[in-house]
Order: sequence, then structure tokens, then C-alpha cells
Amino acid sequence: MSISVATWNINSVRLRLPMVQEFLANHQPDVLCLQEIKCQNDQFPAKAFAESGYQYHAVNGQKSYHGVAIVSRLPLLESDTREFCKMGDARHVSAIVEAPFGKTRIHNFYIPAGGDEANIEINPKFKHKMDFLSELQDWFDEDDFDNEQIIVGDFNIAPHENDVWSHKQLLKVVSHTPLETDTLNALQARRNWVDVVRKHIPHEERLYSWWSYRSKDWNASNKGRRLDHIWATPDIAGHSSQTVVLRDARGWGLKPSDHVPIISHFG
Repeated sequence: MSISVATWNINSVRLRLPMVQEFLANHQPDVLCLQEIKCQNDQFPAKAFAESGYQYHAVNGQKSYHGVAIVSRLPLLESDTREFCKMGDARHVSAIVEAPFGKTRIHNFYIPAGGDEANIEINPKFKHKMDFLSELQDWFDEDDFDNEQIIVGDFNIAPHENDVWSHKQLLKVVSHTPLETDTLNALQARRNWVDVVRKHIPHEERLYSWWSYRSKDWNASNKGRRLDHIWATPDIAGHSSQTVVLRDARGWGLKPSDHVPIISHFG
């Protein structure tokens, strides 16, 4: 037996609902974690997901902005949310699933993007991002994160030089600055999180999950970044058997998300 977990910044779940339903029909992950759903809880298309076979939901929505959700074919137990930085933003939701190897809590995060200037003194958005990461680090120090955890989501950081189209040109660009990448790497080391994407797709290979809307031809220019991640505690990562990044999804339909889904298989 196995379980598959997908993550996708959908950039408005209601706008792209048919696209998500087609993805679920074709790829059938057991659990799908969505970021930037951009709707309140009562606006979430729960009925449509149930009709697609995903009847279990954990939603932390927000009007017009942010918002995260977990939809699942498996029962979701003990769902929870956490607020960061006292901002009132909906950027986290978690739930427990009964995996073949035991109960596992899946955390879905949407870490702040950080704006345009990588300077906490002049850019409050970047300060928010770094404060969020600091709070996350403090949380990871708690015993809750010893085992049986998967964290996924849009981290808005591309940590490795092959996670961006040009390491040299993006060193001063938010998402790939040394301050961000060093902070994320320290966060990963804090609990020995295993990056199960790079476990199966080596760092020697360039890998992206996001391409800007600003590019006229995202495919030809291929100026991407790997902003979306799936990590697991070592006990769970030991069951990780495959990870797939659906690059072609960046071109799905007339109005695709600027992010693509990532699916990791465990078991």
C-alpha cells in the first residue's frame, strides 16, 4: 500500500476549479494541498471536490487573499490552523491522515512572498517573511515535530543554485537571496527535514515549479524557480518512493496558475 501527497499553489481555487478537477481525475493523489485559494471557508467549492471523490476537507480561507486547504480521499483527523505574526492571514492548515505506515500529520503552508526589496528595514513585506520563518523555526523546536510529519506548500524560497534559472542574477532577488536561503536551510536542518523532491530529483538537475506571468513565453524563456516544496521527517521520508513535478501544468488552459503541482509517493 502507498499514499500520495500533492501540493499546488492554485492562485484562486474557484477560478481554476475545472483545472484542479481534471488534475485529480488524471493523477489521483490521495491528498492535495492547495495554497492561495483566495476564498473564505463558506465559499470553498467543497461539493465539487466531494463529487470528484475528495470528500474530506480542511480549509483555512480568507477573503480575496491567501488561504490554504487540504482535500483528501482519506479521512482527515484532528485538523488545525496556526496564525503567524499576528497578521490575521490564513497561511497554514494541517490534518492527520492514516497512512500505510501510521498516522501522519500533513502541514500545508503558504509562506509570505516578501515583496521586491530584500531589506527588512525598508520593506515591511520582507520583514513579515523573515518574521514568519523565525516563528516557524521556534515552532519546529517543539516536540511535536520529532516524527510522523510532512510539510508542504509554497515556501516562496528557491534554496539551491539549481532551483533558479540563474543563481548569479537572482542573488539579490527576493526568493533567492542568501538571507532567505540560509534561513530555510537552517530551518530544514533544525529537525533533519528531508526534502523528498530533491531526494528523487538530484540537485545537479535544474528544477522549477514556478514561472512568472510577466514572461511572454514561459516555456521558451524557462526562467523558473523552485518555490514549492515537500519535506518529511526522516521516519516518513524513508517511505518516499517517487516525486513528480508536473511542469506541463504551467501551460494548462487559457489561464493557468503560475505554479505547477508536485506529487510525492510514500509507501
